[in-house]
Amino acid sequence: MATMITEECINCGACEPECPNEAIFEGEDIYLINPDKCTECVGHFDEEQCAAVCPVDCCVPDPNIPEAEELLLNRAKTLHPGKEFPEEFPSRFRN
Repeated sequence: MATMITEECINCGACEPECPNEAIFEGEDIYLINPDKCTECVGHFDEEQCAAVCPVDCCVPDPNIPEAEELLLNRAKTLHPGKEFPEEFPSRFRN
């Protein structure tokens, strides 16, 4: 699933510089995530960096945008054409 920022956001901005895809931006009242750029940090990190640094835990999976890890990795490859990604990235979704 793409990540979203809930209304509990305190507008601190801690998440914005952590996003490897520049998907996070300041909205009118809270920070927002462009789902077309969000890869849940697949291909970059083992965990979502926005959620890792959020002091109020408002970076959560968006239930309205379910996405498979393969789609997220392909998006990362498209967003970063010069970066090499492993063929199989360790998944935090697998058991």
